[in-house]
Amino acid sequence: MSPRLDLIGMVVEDMGETVAFYRQLGLSFSDGAEGEGHVEVVLAGGLRLAWDTADVIRSFDPAWTRPQGSSACALAFLVDSPAEVDALHAQLVAAGAHSHLEPFDAVWGQRYATVRDPNGYGVDIFAPLP
Repeated sequence: MSPRLDLIGMVVEDMGETVAFYRQLGLSFSDGAEGEGHVEVVLAGGLRLAWDTADVIRSFDPAWTRPQGSSACALAFLVDSPAEVDALHAQLVAAGAHSHLEPFDAVWGQRYATVRDPNGYGVDIFAPLP
């Protein structure tokens, strides 16, 4: 079998905050996911997105430490319109997310914004400009 990308994993500090944040972006989690050490969702096409607490990672990699500096990972969520970029950005910030880039019209033809999830990962929100 040829290798194929199957899962994107991210390390989190607080699973409850993480699940609540990504629910606002339309991802579905099982009941009780907030209290789990490992949570995953299956995306379109079968790709899995997973979150593990630092304690779970350290259970098999005791020397693991959180990388320092800027986020090296970002997830990008497509929405239907430029107005939806603005509205979703405002909703996430009102719920406590840190805005990294306020919505703007990018030179590559998209309305674009970036917030940080509860763990500092970049989450981009974008839509094509008319």
